[in-house]
Amino acid sequence: MLIITKSYSVLGKSYRLTPALNNYRRYSKDKQNFDIAIIGGGIVGSASARELLIRHPTLNIALIEKENRFAFHQSGNNSGVIHAGIYYKPGSLKAKLCVEGLNLSYKYLDEKGIKYTKCGKLIVATERSEVSRLLDLYERGLKNGVKDIRLLDSKEIKELEPHCNGIQALWSPHTGIVDWGEVTNSYVRDFVRSGGKTYLNFEVKKFIESESSDYPVTITDSKQNTIQAKYVLTCCGLQSDTVAVLTGCPEEPKIIPFRGEYLYLVPQKSHLTKTNIYPVPDSRFPFLGVHLTPRIDGRVIVGPNAILAFCKEGYKWGDVNMEELKQILKFSGFRKMALKYAGFGLKEMTRSVLMPLQVMQVQKYIQGITTSDVERGPAGVRAQAMGKDGTLIEDFVFDSKPGSGAIGSRVLHCRNAPSPGATSSLAIAKMIADKIKDEFKL
Repeated sequence: MLIITKSYSVLGKSYRLTPALNNYRRYSKDKQNFDIAIIGGGIVGSASARELLIRHPTLNIALIEKENRFAFHQSGNNSGVIHAGIYYKPGSLKAKLCVEGLNLSYKYLDEKGIKYTKCGKLIVATERSEVSRLLDLYERGLKNGVKDIRLLDSKEIKELEPHCNGIQALWSPHTGIVDWGEVTNSYVRDFVRSGGKTYLNFEVKKFIESESSDYPVTITDSKQNTIQAKYVLTCCGLQSDTVAVLTGCPEEPKIIPFRGEYLYLVPQKSHLTKTNIYPVPDSRFPFLGVHLTPRIDGRVIVGPNAILAFCKEGYKWGDVNMEELKQILKFSGFRKMALKYAGFGLKEMTRSVLMPLQVMQVQKYIQGITTSDVERGPAGVRAQAMGKDGTLIEDFVFDSKPGSGAIGSRVLHCRNAPSPGATSSLAIAKMIADKIKDEFKL
């Protein structure tokens, strides 16, 4: 069955499907057998599907998504930044894949004619106490191989951003902005044009293994439809732990959803910044903090805060799933984290309700912004992987060692692909394709 949807809108952004995208399928009662089934139609799953078909053009590959369109969650609800790789621990997968991914992303965007702006990023110290951390960040960026970063004094900051205040800053000229939802759909178009099959509205509920079959893994959705595959890759973002448990893998790392709410600068104030303006990270707190980001549509967003979402897909205060919330509150890791950062969490929740408090955070950088200069903007939900000791897991996590009752070595889970997952998507896809070749002996 074909979905003939011509266009759709996300957070005020309009997308139009090309004829190739009209090959998206809901479900056909015909038998569906695949060499590889990829579950999760976000940017990592889509990039991986594309890469696998580029490498193995004779394989029959399916890309499966539970929503009615691709990039529905994190991939289509984010700040749109193309990260350079400054923040991440040297030697980590995050650092390696982000630096590689930035270069691959710009090449891809140029080849496909996708609009982006290399507007750069200022990481700004507004107090003397932040300068030592800024210098450490500079050294970290150099170790990660981030190109052309340099330190600026207050005069040089003003030359780049006349409205920005700071005593010192780190300048990253290759940081950019793009619509990652559009990029995700471009990956899917590449996949479909190469012969890949796509399924929407297919919410995976069960895996069954039968070694007597040529396609031993049966994937069943909430409506009892089935797809059979030789091998499975999952890239399920907010639902990654839920899907991993279905195959007998452990619950950890558990995904805890944190909502990030943004404000918009009113259009007549968008001229106040033309680049990303970010705070210096403080290791005492779990999240980065409020920053200013120009978007590809010309608007400027301010934020985000970081508050617990009451369900994995909780984009508003009123989005509540009592079963999911109960599981979050029962998890020992969340309770330990909540106790450790109780003061931070209370402040974030207060800023969510009282907009002037969020404005105060950005006035450190641009004093001229007032509450009358902002309005409520979009929100996204971050899939934060967490250990049972309350540790926030910041690096990429893959799981192919199932426990008791699992379906064996035929499933590879991408269990954590945090920011900069979008920037790193093409590099992640290459790594996943390598892992699949080794694990599944392709």
